[in-house]
Amino acid sequence: MIAIDKTLVSEDLLDKKFVCDLNACKGACCVAGDSGAPLNKDELPILEELVDKVKPYMVKKGIKAVEKYGPFVVDSDGDYTTTLVSEGAECAFVYFDETKTAKCAIEKAYYEGVITWKKPISCHLYPIRITEHKNYDAVNYDKWDICKPACECGKKLDVPVYKFLKEPLIRKYGKEWFKQLEKSAMLHLKKD
Repeated sequence: MIAIDKTLVSEDLLDKKFVCDLNACKGACCVAGDSGAPLNKDELPILEELVDKVKPYMVKKGIKAVEKYGPFVVDSDGDYTTTLVSEGAECAFVYFDETKTAKCAIEKAYYEGVITWKKPISCHLYPIRITEHKNYDAVNYDKWDICKPACECGKKLDVPVYKFLKEPLIRKYGKEWFKQLEKSAMLHLKKD
């Protein structure tokens, strides 16, 4: 583990290789699983505020789920997550492009300039998962079989997890934090 400010970062972020390969996985992380994307409490009012602006980018069953349950729910673990269209189904904010790839309606609205919030930080950071503790955040790599194509692509391109996720890591912790992570990565590589 690497300590940076109030975070403990798993060395897996430096060692594991990862580059999303949507052509191979078709956005499975937005469809698979037993609950929606994890949300921080500070994201809840943001999601509530922007949901009406995002609806034009959503599919009918996603809109229906959000109108019935709201844009977020509390899952079986007691955590806030995005709403699913039904139990064990895709996130309510998913739409499918012409190649049947799952994509994010929130992110599409962001790229079209309709909103200024890109998407939940847990989605932006995936496969990094953050566990908040009282005095620090544990920043870990989450291995999931559906991301096997991303691991293979990352190995082929030689891109470690932390480099692939530079933008969301900076969004979460800031540029100075990321510079410290890069320094730690260089020292870690020299050690090997």
